[in-house]
Amino acid sequence: MKVTEHLYKASETLLSFEIIPPKRGGDIKQLLTVLDDIIKYKPPFIDITSHAAEIFYEETKGGGMNMKVKRKRPGTLGICALIQNKYNIDAVPHVLCQGFTKEETEDFLIELHYLGIDNVLAIRGDESGFQKPLKYGRSINEYGIDLIKQISDLNNGKYLEEGLLDAYPMDFCIGTSGYPEKHFESPNLLADIKYTKSKTDTGASYIVTQMFFDNKVYYNYLENCKKEGINVPIIPGLKIVTSKVHAHTIPKNFYIDIPTELVEELDKAKPEHTLEIGVEWTYKQVLDLIDKKVPAIHFYIMQTSKPINLLMKKLGL
Repeated sequence: MKVTEHLYKASETLLSFEIIPPKRGGDIKQLLTVLDDIIKYKPPFIDITSHAAEIFYEETKGGGMNMKVKRKRPGTLGICALIQNKYNIDAVPHVLCQGFTKEETEDFLIELHYLGIDNVLAIRGDESGFQKPLKYGRSINEYGIDLIKQISDLNNGKYLEEGLLDAYPMDFCIGTSGYPEKHFESPNLLADIKYTKSKTDTGASYIVTQMFFDNKVYYNYLENCKKEGINVPIIPGLKIVTSKVHAHTIPKNFYIDIPTELVEELDKAKPEHTLEIGVEWTYKQVLDLIDKKVPAIHFYIMQTSKPINLLMKKLGL
């Protein structure tokens, strides 16, 4: 079922989760443990991140440096198949511009279609430091809107190869990202929202926001999106702070603010109490969002389910 169908049919706020594939050479057992934990909360869909190739440098015996290129976390497609077939939950794979050609993207989407996966989250992706050489006439999607257009074209039976006879149209529900505190490359929030509007006009049918720690930021974003004419569902994204380090790394890595009250609480607390503080903060956010009847809440849990288990216990779920 499509994400938008889940949202429109729901009589209460839905809960969804985002996970990350294991590192290359890692064991999938840890991920299975996480999945076994979160399915207890009956998520209608689960997002699986995707990762392009990155550049790594290794020192040689002679003291020089060798450049290597590899994907640190392959496995998105296999995990999608696992979630849909073992757990009967809709998988939402992330599809990236960065690090993939249009041709590779089309192949990936065809494979998803054959697996019966109806949903994708189309995003530009983080800069990996590696620009894949474009050979043999291949091309790339530079921005998220370009990727959304490619997927929308496939939904209309338009493939990269022209002249395909009886080209079969796909039917993906396309999600995209939103930034309540603006994308770091945008000059201001309103300019960023105008760009988001162009993505929904091109074919994105719902938005998942970057994490935020102040619900007022999200509500302000909703209001500005409404003024701009964005009428698709906007799902708030939340992350539980689990350590003091997060107060400094999250703003640096994701270009967002953490409220002074939360930072002060973390600074004063003993390390063993930081998880409790993070869970309590997210708990209050969730109660407020449910009270405002948001369509769903999306949790960035990534590799461990302990924080989300503690939160769900507080929520009585």
